[in-house]
Amino acid sequence: MTSRIAAIASGLLFATSLSASALADDYLPMEGVTIAPGDNPVVEAGKYKKECGWTIGMSHFGVNANTWTVQVAHESEAAAEGESCVEKFILLDANFDQKKQVADIEDLIAQKVDAIIVQPVTSTSADASIEKAVAAGIPVVVHTGRVETDAYTTEIQGGAEHFGKVMGDWLVKTVVEEGKIWVLRGLAGHPEDTNRYNGLLEALDGHGTKIIAEEHGDWQYDKGKKVCETLYLNNPDVDGIWSSGADMTRACVDVFKQFGADIPPISGEGNNGFFRQWINDSFQSIAPEYAPAQGAAGVHAAVALLEGREGIYKHYDYKPAGWDLEKAKSYYREDLSDAVWWPTELSEEQLKKWYAKN
Repeated sequence: MTSRIAAIASGLLFATSLSASALADDYLPMEGVTIAPGDNPVVEAGKYKKECGWTIGMSHFGVNANTWTVQVAHESEAAAEGESCVEKFILLDANFDQKKQVADIEDLIAQKVDAIIVQPVTSTSADASIEKAVAAGIPVVVHTGRVETDAYTTEIQGGAEHFGKVMGDWLVKTVVEEGKIWVLRGLAGHPEDTNRYNGLLEALDGHGTKIIAEEHGDWQYDKGKKVCETLYLNNPDVDGIWSSGADMTRACVDVFKQFGADIPPISGEGNNGFFRQWINDSFQSIAPEYAPAQGAAGVHAAVALLEGREGIYKHYDYKPAGWDLEKAKSYYREDLSDAVWWPTELSEEQLKKWYAKN
């Protein structure tokens, strides 16, 4: 536990240093993020600079979709609370409704907020509203899903094809050639689901590994469990499982244990409950990183824009390597619930407040 607390403290120190280092050459909104290669313009320094007392709005695609999305909201609110110049933080929940997201962003524009953070419901749901916000002089930060407009001010893009390919590459190496796999996808139509799946297809290209079943579990434990139960009862002969999210992975592991069957190689994610299973049951897995701290990163980027920082790029990539069991063990917290995700920028006090075991 001591090493984990030290890691959290280190992450908080990193975030603090980002907030304090005015006019750094190249700005990075979170640890593990890199400046995207290729055509990547720098935001004009000082273009959105304002005096302290800011109101920042956020359009969240769906706060209660699963435990990860809840933590993203916590990370965002905690980051805003930790910024002395943020006077008000408005978090609006689109609840996976495209029309609601449009209305939410329009409402933030009408309130004349100083910056807007957008997690898009779909690749097009927020396009027109983002364009309207930027035209009104409001900088827009996009993360956790791509949009088709290029009007936003800056984006932090993790997961997507890289996330899916990390798991797909691992499965190809782990299961026998000509191996049969199940695919557990996220929410149909969400850009993150589509792009993660595309990463899997890229990994499978040229190999004999075959998808024998594919279902959407919406990144939820309950729906994921129903999907895995159905797949198992239809045909339990599977060599490996590609899962787009750890809540579904946890559900599928529980299904195999429920039927007294061996757990096949299955991809996971940086979730405390999944780490508990992985450590206790010793099955083969990998955990691609997709930190809920992206919520905090969106706030950090908005603050940097309002401070008038130099060196803020339009495109940031978040493409860390997958975690092995030893790294999972170094993060796992037995005193916290299954609902917490890693890595995080939440303080020890906040972790215990929201995620301590009852």
